Amino acid sequence: MLALGQDEIAKYPFLADAGQYLKDQGFSLEQFGSDPDLKQLIEKAYERIRVAADGKIYKSDLDGDHVSNSAALPREVFSFLLAIVLLKLSGMHTLIKRFSLAEARRAEKYLEKDLANISDESKNQLAIRVIDDLFSVQVEKLDNYFVIPVSNYLKHSINFHEREWKLINRHVEDGKVYLSPHETVRLIRKELGTYINSKIINARTPAMIPGFEDSVNKLVSLSKKFVTYTVTTGEYPPCVKHAIEILEKGENLPHSGRFMLATFLLSKGQPVQQIAPLFKNAPDYNERVTLYQLNHLAGTSGSGTHYSCPSCEKLKTQNLCYATSECDNIINPLQFGRKKNNARR
Repeated sequence: MLALGQDEIAKYPFLADAGQYLKDQGFSLEQFGSDPDLKQLIEKAYERIRVAADGKIYKSDLDGDHVSNSAALPREVFSFLLAIVLLKLSGMHTLIKRFSLAEARRAEKYLEKDLANISDESKNQLAIRVIDDLFSVQVEKLDNYFVIPVSNYLKHSINFHEREWKLINRHVEDGKVYLSPHETVRLIRKELGTYINSKIINARTPAMIPGFEDSVNKLVSLSKKFVTYTVTTGEYPPCVKHAIEILEKGENLPHSGRFMLATFLLSKGQPVQQIAPLFKNAPDYNERVTLYQLNHLAGTSGSGTHYSCPSCEKLKTQNLCYATSECDNIINPLQFGRKKNNARR
């Protein structure tokens, strides 16, 4: 595994070095629950989870790319490790998913910055090695670009449905795909979130630790606001069911998928206030923006234009079609089930 310096451990605490750091410091979990000074870190860990639950990225104690002072490193690493302990004690899987996604976005920010660092090649190489070690993506720096084998690109770009990620729209030479620092890191965002999530899920769940109870109880209460209001019924077409499942898992649904889901439900008479909670688990969820966009699609704000659900043909071009025999050759998701109902008459 990678040998990281202090700055890197603080930026990427989910790597094995962070766990070793806790052991090296000689602290026990019981000390964090009983020592007044250390107990503040439990509160910081809770806050780190709360911020993630709200779909935001935790504001760290890092000064740019560096640990701002000697006390910042243990605060950064301990708050992450204690957050995992709190999540395991609470057993709230919704919070684990949201925390994993937020921490992935936080790490993504640092990886991109390290890749784009033109003054310190060691930063480039460290980020490249992290990506290679964790996700087997062979990245090489070439001038201002980063290139990866086509096979690596196809394996990871399958998570994207936007037109710009299709191989035909990429710059390819000698079997390598050219990417910017942002695109390189964006390519592995889902895997990064999955990696962090699996680390938490596979971590041992300790017995309740004295001094941790209040924070655990607060997490249980916090999780209640993220209950998913499922609207799926047997009458919904496969494309809509799939979009809802993606959101319920806390995974990223592309803009085109969100547009399809929203316009479908609006056309079915679902009110904006009932549709909005479906998007709460999206990694970039913002309540104000979501409500604005839904009202815009409904025609209750902006130009007053009511947007229609895309056709099945359009959804096929966006890789959003999951047709089954029940679709019965419909040309728009809104027709799903109508033929069956008409036949019954």
